[in-house]
Amino acid sequence: MTRTPKIIFGVLGGLVVLGAVAYFFVLPRFVPYVFHGSTIQSNQAAPSVELDGPNGSTVRLTDYEGKVVVLYFGYTFCPDVCPITLAKLDRAMDILGDKAEDVQVIMVSVDPERDTPEILEQYMAHFNPAFIGVTGDTNAIDRIATVYGVYYEAEEGSDATGYLVNHTATVMVVDKDGYLKLVLPFEGTAEEIAADLNFFLR
Repeated sequence: MTRTPKIIFGVLGGLVVLGAVAYFFVLPRFVPYVFHGSTIQSNQAAPSVELDGPNGSTVRLTDYEGKVVVLYFGYTFCPDVCPITLAKLDRAMDILGDKAEDVQVIMVSVDPERDTPEILEQYMAHFNPAFIGVTGDTNAIDRIATVYGVYYEAEEGSDATGYLVNHTATVMVVDKDGYLKLVLPFEGTAEEIAADLNFFLR
């Protein structure tokens, strides 16, 4: 007589445990991930990038298939937006830990007149030695910026800075198969960037 309630409570306890396991470990696998940026659905590979990189190298987007590529358009004389973005990307790499080895950050310079490959190399290394800066002639930069929907335009600055360049401040994510999948806003945090990149690293 006294064993029946114990059995019932034991079964109920087991169901509670199973329910908790399902809630915390199984259910999340079936809930669609919500990105912090704008997703892109395309059946075509990301537009090609072939520009001048460090030490006389030619950097191609296709060189990094098998890695997640973070593509950013900026320049070394940028007073605020670019350093903030690159600092957040470096922090995101820290959050990813060992997974960051499968991510390549590339900044395309929108100031080819001043940004030589050597200057870009030093600038990017200031944020993260694994980050790469690329440049080319104005026509090449114009073409790549256009196909990626990036706006940039030089404007008069001060005597101290010289001209400045207004430019689109978003970050683009190309998946391991070479498809442009995500556009991240400037306002995004390092934690949000890391979470979205982690999705493509699974």
